[in-house]
Amino acid sequence: MSRRITVRERRARLARRHHLATEAIATTVADVAEDLVALHATDPATVHLAVRARLAGASVAAVEEALYEERSLVRMLGMRRTMFVVPTDLVPVVQAAATDAVAAAQRKLLIQHLTELSGGAVENPATWLKEVGDATVLALAARGQATATELAQDEPRLRTQLAMAEGKPYAAVANVTSRVLNVLGAEGRIIRGRPRGSWISSQYRWSTAQDWLPGEPEPWPAAAARTELVRRWLRAYGPAPLSDLRWWTGWTAGDVKKAVAGLDVVEVELEDGGTGVLLADDTAPVRAPKPWVALLPALDPTLMGWAARDWYLGPHGPALFDRSGNPGPTIWSHGRIVGGWAQGKDGSVRYRLLEDVGTDVAAAVDAEAGRLTAWLGPIRVTPRFRTPLEKELTG
Repeated sequence: MSRRITVRERRARLARRHHLATEAIATTVADVAEDLVALHATDPATVHLAVRARLAGASVAAVEEALYEERSLVRMLGMRRTMFVVPTDLVPVVQAAATDAVAAAQRKLLIQHLTELSGGAVENPATWLKEVGDATVLALAARGQATATELAQDEPRLRTQLAMAEGKPYAAVANVTSRVLNVLGAEGRIIRGRPRGSWISSQYRWSTAQDWLPGEPEPWPAAAARTELVRRWLRAYGPAPLSDLRWWTGWTAGDVKKAVAGLDVVEVELEDGGTGVLLADDTAPVRAPKPWVALLPALDPTLMGWAARDWYLGPHGPALFDRSGNPGPTIWSHGRIVGGWAQGKDGSVRYRLLEDVGTDVAAAVDAEAGRLTAWLGPIRVTPRFRTPLEKELTG
């Protein structure tokens, strides 16, 4: 092993690489996404709040311009079948490295459900799904942009129903519309554009990939794409054990090992135990920045970057995570989590520090809570996954 890396240095890397330290603030929305590899987007609000914490003068309008006007960022399914916002140049990499496998699995599952749950309304489901998908893409191309409801008007077969969980208390009948669109999106044929409502809405207008991203990007071979994705992850999140990388990607241990083998890496000893991996050209010591605080949103990409989180989370997991392991809004001080926050019904940002941080840090947190309250204005953000402290603070 080349050297031992302390927790202090890992926190310094996090602060600088993730644009959280005051002296490392980003200058563009695209830089934030590029340097974090991808922004978690299961909650639409996460994208905006994650950028706001890292970009001087960040605004909703700036994020929307990057997503919908410049189109330097694209919303897509990716690793672990999770929604991300990624830099446009990374789209074909994520597609080949992760999303192609997601698309194949989702198409197979939908064909199975069409076979078993459509009540005989669909004959030869595989052929039916291909025909409906092709017709939907043609209808979308004709419209330019369209909502799911509009596409179902053009292609009535999108209103085919599936009877889910029959005979159980949670039984439901649902149209296949969103399922078909999600498969087409995962296959890279259509892209989510502007939301129907405000920036916290998760109902999107769709466009064809050809219309949204002129100049169809060259596809990557899967093995090369996985290696490139690992390279970017190590630059942003290294040093870290390969188990963290396996969790973040959702790949098998074999796929992770093959992807890493395509890079020049070194192993380092981690102060808190175990072995981490770094790119061989990234072993120089990283100087700790000046003290900083940040209020990060639920599912923030920094918090979601590692599976083993003790080195920055400490004992605060039970208050800040739900039972499925999803994190809520967090307060950070100099590379570690020290509390959580939520937005009250009156719009104010309420918070609780979970340890003694001293008067200077407490004052900085209070000031940042005030700035975030003003930034949110009339918008009310409720995380998709509610955590104990977030629910308590919301009241």
